[in-house]
Amino acid sequence: MGNGTMISEFILLGFPNLHGMQMMFFGVILFMYLSTLVGNSLIITVVWADQKLHTPMYFFLCNLSLLEIWSTTLVVPKMLANLLSDRTTICFSCCMAQVFLHFSLGTTESVILMSMSFDRYLAICRPLHHATIMTSRVCFRLAFLGWLGGIVLIFFHSLPVWILPFCRDNRVDHFYCDLGPLLKLACADTSIIEFTGFITTVILQGSAFLFTLISYIFIISTIIQIPSSTDQKKAFSTCAAHLTVVNIFYGALIFMYMRPSTHSSLRINKVVSLLNTVLVPVLDPFIYTIRNTEFKESLSKMINRKKKSLHI
Repeated sequence: MGNGTMISEFILLGFPNLHGMQMMFFGVILFMYLSTLVGNSLIITVVWADQKLHTPMYFFLCNLSLLEIWSTTLVVPKMLANLLSDRTTICFSCCMAQVFLHFSLGTTESVILMSMSFDRYLAICRPLHHATIMTSRVCFRLAFLGWLGGIVLIFFHSLPVWILPFCRDNRVDHFYCDLGPLLKLACADTSIIEFTGFITTVILQGSAFLFTLISYIFIISTIIQIPSSTDQKKAFSTCAAHLTVVNIFYGALIFMYMRPSTHSSLRINKVVSLLNTVLVPVLDPFIYTIRNTEFKESLSKMINRKKKSLHI
């Protein structure tokens, strides 16, 4: 530890086995990234433009869309640049910032998803109290807690990583600076950091997941008791999209960060990270809006207003 940091930059190995398919891979990733920006920006724009959508559910959905934009922009542009360049380095401070922001945004997302589950619980199980409990002030405070909590909690957990000495190999076997591959390059014992990281993940994400799980147990129990099958389907459709995103988010989280770390699992983690970073943010806007009548009506109104203004 006395030698300090001897490495000023890291080399991101990315995907070395593409065998001449870099340009095709680049095109696919670029298309998905642009689709993510357009889809999630569209959600934010439509919700902001239509007063009818100024509800807790859409407020949290806008926060989730903003998170998707930030999280993909944190990783994908650098990955695209590396696919076109022989020099795939990233500066030390940039790498540390990427690690910090990646986990910070992930923590924030878990709080936003938990808040959305609480909103759905109130809307279905306590409909008479929903408006009085989920006020705009409460929604803002929950979102603020998610963003600020993600920054503060992960900042203090990231400090030991920032002061680790990296004086060996500087090649990171990933397409971005993830904590697992990075810790393997440190020339110091990282067992305490890995253990505290695991405990932090279990406590933070586990408590959010448990709260979400309990909320949906009550939600499903209430839906089952609804006498009309039509009303049952209508009630379940209001939370089906959120439940799908929750399953994807926690499924990827458990797969990547709550398993024993082996060489083969790191390669699998890279694939799962790619899907979670590139594919899921593209799908989320469709999951939330493809069967959402309110959103489609608001989008149609906005398009019609735009057409009328162009004709004028």
